[in-house]
Amino acid sequence: MTADAAAPARRDTAVQRSWYWYDWANSAFYTTVLTVLFAPYMITVAGRAAGCVDADDTCSRTVSLFGLHLAAGSLPSYLTSFATIASAVVLPVVGVLVDRSPHKRRHMAGFAWAGAACGSLLFWLRDDQWQIGAFAIVLSSILAGCSLVSYYAILVDIADPDDRDRVSSRGWAWGYLGGGLLLLVNLVVVLGHDTFGLSKEMAVRVSLLSAVVWWAAFTVIPYRGLRSLDAARTTAPARAPADAGLWRASFGQLARTLRELPRYPMTLTFLVAYLFYNDGIQTVVASASTYGSKQLGFSDSVLIATILLIQFVAFGGALLFGRLAARHGAYRSLLWGTVAWMAIVLAALVLPERSVVPFLLVGTAIGVVMGGTQALSRSFFSQLIPTGREGEYFALYNACERGTSWFGTLLFGVVFQLTGSYRPSILALIVFFVLGGLVLTRLDVERGIAEAAGTPVVPGSDPGSAPPSA
Repeated sequence: MTADAAAPARRDTAVQRSWYWYDWANSAFYTTVLTVLFAPYMITVAGRAAGCVDADDTCSRTVSLFGLHLAAGSLPSYLTSFATIASAVVLPVVGVLVDRSPHKRRHMAGFAWAGAACGSLLFWLRDDQWQIGAFAIVLSSILAGCSLVSYYAILVDIADPDDRDRVSSRGWAWGYLGGGLLLLVNLVVVLGHDTFGLSKEMAVRVSLLSAVVWWAAFTVIPYRGLRSLDAARTTAPARAPADAGLWRASFGQLARTLRELPRYPMTLTFLVAYLFYNDGIQTVVASASTYGSKQLGFSDSVLIATILLIQFVAFGGALLFGRLAARHGAYRSLLWGTVAWMAIVLAALVLPERSVVPFLLVGTAIGVVMGGTQALSRSFFSQLIPTGREGEYFALYNACERGTSWFGTLLFGVVFQLTGSYRPSILALIVFFVLGGLVLTRLDVERGIAEAAGTPVVPGSDPGSAPPSA
């Protein structure tokens, strides 16, 4: 696409508003399904299959999956781990497919609708039939990640570099709003299931189905609203050499980037730190409902209300950390964020059972720090990317994140299987924030920015003296 052809789309706020709607669409799946309802319900169904006396209690009995004996209470963690590993293999290939295609919106919508179709099978997760839920959650999670590859790539087509922060932030805000709104509706359905003539399990199944229907239905808006991007492309997209297959081209590009990373040691340092602390963040969020339900004994109403609270507080947390970054720098703010995460893990460890107020306070803290650290990580990393290599390095950023984000969920599941309690599992997660914080302290911000820009590095520079934007 030439610059002139791209200009109308870049200035078209209607096109940008259409793009926002996909964040609104897919966030419902991540919030209602992956964060809140799936894990506790899967443990209940798998526990029933394992022969637990009361499937609503913590169950350490096992079910068999491909010859492996897995604790029913650890099954959601293992499924999440497998889905993220598979995504790390699939997403680089999808990235090359997107780069070689002039129809990014079609790939985005196609993957979304396929993911929603697989996710709809969760409605049949009932009785002791946990296998269909395992199949559905793995495939829908992978396909959701594939759709996001195209979604992020479209941002480059609809916003100039100095406008992408605004456009991206608004899309993120729409995602919080959409995911929170449907979660609120599902809270009403699950809590008032008798009013609607539903059993509790049926209410959960309907809520799971509503999330994928929401995802599929609202994807129609960006699919139709972004049609002008196809018309604006008057030149073919860059393609790999004709003799390079799709797999070879994708992994070859990733390998070249990895070989060059040692030339940018500060970029590599931050990437390693991010992989650690982000893994901890993702595992805390993914495991919160399981910990609250199975270890602390809270009802679904408390759990969903807490996740809903986190959903909206996270938006405010991003704004708060943005102000901290403007005053003290993103680097210092991220360091403070990792320390705050350590405190949150320790607080969660000693939470008393069935005590709602302390649980809500910890949930509020999670929302503030989660929104802030996630918002600043991407913007800070962008300053450490070599000039003109943004797409390539963000592809590495996403591929590495997918490839290692299973460590936390795997550790959480293994510790539970060994101990039969979720408290040691939560405590084990502090190692990710400790390691992430320690690696961050090794980062020289000014040197990293200078290396990325290709300018000489001033000897003895002090990372603490970096400008506030860093």
